[in-house]
Amino acid sequence: MTPDERREALLRWTLGLLPFVVLAAVYLWASHLRLEANAEDKLLPSLPRMWDAMRPLVFEPDPRTGDYLFLADTWASVRRIAIGVFAAAVAGLFTGVNMGLRRRIKDTFGPFLTFVSLVPPLAILPILFIALGVEEFSKVTLIFVGVYPLIARDMLLATEQIPQENLVKALTLGATRTGITYRLVMPQVMPQLIDTTRLALGAAWLFLIAAEAIASTEGLGYRIFLVRRYLAMDVILPYVAWITLLGFASDWLLRLWLRRRFRWYLFGQS
Repeated sequence: MTPDERREALLRWTLGLLPFVVLAAVYLWASHLRLEANAEDKLLPSLPRMWDAMRPLVFEPDPRTGDYLFLADTWASVRRIAIGVFAAAVAGLFTGVNMGLRRRIKDTFGPFLTFVSLVPPLAILPILFIALGVEEFSKVTLIFVGVYPLIARDMLLATEQIPQENLVKALTLGATRTGITYRLVMPQVMPQLIDTTRLALGAAWLFLIAAEAIASTEGLGYRIFLVRRYLAMDVILPYVAWITLLGFASDWLLRLWLRRRFRWYLFGQS
């Protein structure tokens, strides 16, 4: 890396961190003012108070279950969102590609997919709990229902944007319909699938937190809504920050995979 490239990278990192530093400074200043006026104020707790509240959840086993609650909550939420988003991505990929390549399938299922995509997932949450129960399957299903239509429709658009000349050439050279689907089209739309999944992660977390808040015994959303009755902002704020960090890490990992595996896609965007 040349000196100019190092300076450019340092500037990029500095500019990227600047909003976070400003946000932290504003919070600490506002917290100081509120606690100075009222030492028992719960709205903007100080960092030491948040540490005192989180330490038992992170480092001490629960007397009733023996679990480390913060770790158990994190694992439960990450497991649910990973299963739901992965299932939605796989189903959306196959649905979108096949609809984009086969007009009859699109004519049959296209209007239905559009209809389903307009149904608010949170509106059917009670229906899922009544029909499927309040265990893991209903929570994963909510994430799937909320994310799948978005991914499927985006994969349909990505497939339709592939030049028809490429498909005709493949058929001329002896390729089968199945070969075109899985060896020509899917590798070309995979980068778009990763990008779409990145965009869908925010909605997936929203659906998960809603499901955990209503019916769950563990999970990040469950813990937030459990302690809200005590106005425990010293627990709620660290949990919200942790959820945000998990979402950011997921997005970064997908972006890294995209950059390593599909460099040609990013080059085409620049």
